[in-house]
Amino acid sequence: MTTGTVTIIGASLAGAKAAEELRTEGFSGRVILIGAEPDLPYERPPLSKEYLQGDAERASLAVHDEDWYADNDVELLLGTAAVEIHRDTHEVELADGRRVPYSALVLTTGASPRRLSLPGAELAGVHYLREVGDSERLRDALRAGGRVAVIGAGWIGLEVAAAARRYGCEVTVLEAQDVPLASALGSELGAYFGDLHRRHGVEVRTGHRPTALVGSDGRVIGVSTDAGDDIAADTVVVGIGVRPNTSLARGCGLAVSDGVVVDEYLRTSDPRIHAAGDVASAYRPWYGGHVRVEHWAAALGMGPAAARAVLERGEPYDDLPFFFTDQYDVGMEFAGFVDPRRAHRVVLRGDVDADSFHAFWLADGRVVAGLHVNRWDDGIEPVQRMIRGHAEMDPALLADTTAPLGEVAASV
Repeated sequence: MTTGTVTIIGASLAGAKAAEELRTEGFSGRVILIGAEPDLPYERPPLSKEYLQGDAERASLAVHDEDWYADNDVELLLGTAAVEIHRDTHEVELADGRRVPYSALVLTTGASPRRLSLPGAELAGVHYLREVGDSERLRDALRAGGRVAVIGAGWIGLEVAAAARRYGCEVTVLEAQDVPLASALGSELGAYFGDLHRRHGVEVRTGHRPTALVGSDGRVIGVSTDAGDDIAADTVVVGIGVRPNTSLARGCGLAVSDGVVVDEYLRTSDPRIHAAGDVASAYRPWYGGHVRVEHWAAALGMGPAAARAVLERGEPYDDLPFFFTDQYDVGMEFAGFVDPRRAHRVVLRGDVDADSFHAFWLADGRVVAGLHVNRWDDGIEPVQRMIRGHAEMDPALLADTTAPLGEVAASV
């Protein structure tokens, strides 16, 4: 495909990178980028990190500046949502009634926060974090100080807790599971992050579920839990996961299952339509099944991959999942995928108490995932090499800090 119209629904990192790749690859047709938000496409990780903490300017979030879109003849339709895909006429209908044509369509619609369905959930002072405006409103609330309750000890919840402590807030985190990040990291590493927050003055209550948000004069003043506790709070932040935005795909009859189902070339059940980023449940040859990854690196890699596939220059998308977090003085990078259906052994290397270590997840003796905390000399690259090497590893060698990690990785 060299001409025609490629329409991208979702002015996100994945969407902007897909548009960029189309031009880089020499596509000379129309490129239309549709976004429900009024802002230029931007990167979301800073919203719970440096932007929330006041260490980054808004302009620094943008994937490209405004001139880039004009210079590269990318048509921006911002501040208007796509409401329907008409596969019979190859058009996208917008909320304002306009119809936009497509020869090929790329869905980069992302995900939305799961909402609380509890009494008091609509009170003022209850925050979710997904868009830049959410981050700005939450930042204002944290700057005011006071008591903050965070519901959900996932990555967003813990990063917000760290930001709130930096602003001097009193912070309580409620987590339904026995440890934070249990589904992402398991009990041992999840407990490490729980202890990290406790060391910084956060009250982490695990095995607790909220039953209601308590209000006064229309504003939240606390959280009631299933343990019978009432936690005072001036601000409540809800971080209980996200749902992929699949309504457009489902509405036009595409296959959907925990995201828009795509093959290894990011093609949906309609060969004219591809999907990338948080919304895409992609077949990953490396894992022998479909995997949906919600992190920044997936959007960064899948957007261009979808563009190349549209141009019939694609290769099977099989980047290793990757994500990172910054909390207090801890920087962490993670690579790989921990399949919850398989048994895993965790091997630690380094000094956990000093916040300087690697961790490896082994299945059938092979490294399938790993992370490092503050080990920037070695970083995540040796972990990625071990995963790609797919060789059986000696757990004792992995744990042996006298054996250079690069050499261990090179041996696979």
